[in-house]
Amino acid sequence: MAEPLLAMREIRAGYGDSVVLDNVGFELPENGSLAVLGRNGVGKSTLFLTIMGYTTFRRGTIIWRGRDITRLAPHRRALLGIGWVAQEREIFPSLTVEENLVVAARPGPWDLARVTELFPRLAERRRNMGNQLSGGEQQMLAIARALMTNPALLLLDEPLEGLAPVIVEELAAAIRRMVEQSGTAIILTEQHAEIALSLTRDVLVLERGTIVYHGQSAAMLADAAVLDQYIGLRLTDRVKA
Repeated sequence: MAEPLLAMREIRAGYGDSVVLDNVGFELPENGSLAVLGRNGVGKSTLFLTIMGYTTFRRGTIIWRGRDITRLAPHRRALLGIGWVAQEREIFPSLTVEENLVVAARPGPWDLARVTELFPRLAERRRNMGNQLSGGEQQMLAIARALMTNPALLLLDEPLEGLAPVIVEELAAAIRRMVEQSGTAIILTEQHAEIALSLTRDVLVLERGTIVYHGQSAAMLADAAVLDQYIGLRLTDRVKA
């Protein structure tokens, strides 16, 4: 059996004295794709912060390609190939689009030409400052900048939040191409549950910091009753990107 890219085992973590995640465990294979779903406040963003090393760790083990990184500093996890696009995007407003991308570049297949092919809007706006972009363009830039680090795993925290439907479709299509063509593994949190499921192979659902469902995305997508039970959303209109 192939060694997983990432393995989370019996994770218990939070902030200070507060425990948010309790007994969370899963494995992600090389080139895998995982949707993390759940209502607001159940621990989805905390899971990402724990993978990156920013939470108070109480119990468990994080294994990256066979190596225990449980106590590794966040910047060293990034150097190992874990990329993260936070909800806040955190682009550099005083740098141009191109400068935002080049400053993050590390050797690998994702370069300036490839990320602007994935996001043509960025090529058109390459000389604009980060603070001159729309919200959707800033999100494209945040994802493209993370790709410029050539991660083996990309964490996407609510990448479609607050965006217009046409931009949601454009971003979802780009993420789909990235997953299908690049070999980059992703873990995706998203309130657009049906889109998240259409973009990923596997899914887990968090409730009060614990995993209450873990299965294949296609199976959950095909079962509106299950989705409604765990997420509280019905598949009334599936978005095709």
